[in-house]
Amino acid sequence: MAGGDKDYPEHFAAGLKPHAVREKYYFACFQQAVNRIVDISSHVEKKIEGNLVNKAQGPAGDTGAKLKARLAQRKQRLALLEGDDAAASRSYIREFVLAENRELGAKYGLAYAEAFHYIGPPRSPVEEYIRRNARPPG
Repeated sequence: MAGGDKDYPEHFAAGLKPHAVREKYYFACFQQAVNRIVDISSHVEKKIEGNLVNKAQGPAGDTGAKLKARLAQRKQRLALLEGDDAAASRSYIREFVLAENRELGAKYGLAYAEAFHYIGPPRSPVEEYIRRNARPPG
């Protein structure tokens, strides 16, 4: 939307000009074509942190701590959930919430990965021709 010259007239009134992004990464789901796999291994701890604070929706938040408490009432425990409540929730997220990321990563020799539908900058046939055929003068 930021690239359109008909949207958000208040931006133009403030002196802003349209600007379109050159690369787009759409989280691939349902029938979207996956054409880019991204190694997220170095970002897993940040992803866990984000999931920890998401208590309103989704399978993360403090679900690990809640499961640990529920098991304790039944006189059961899981080694996965040892430690304090935060550690239990972190371990739960790593094991269950990030399972698909771990499985996808394993297919590509990575610890964790995410799948995207990637749309890059449009290719210019002129620039492509120049790249293949241009030579220095002389």
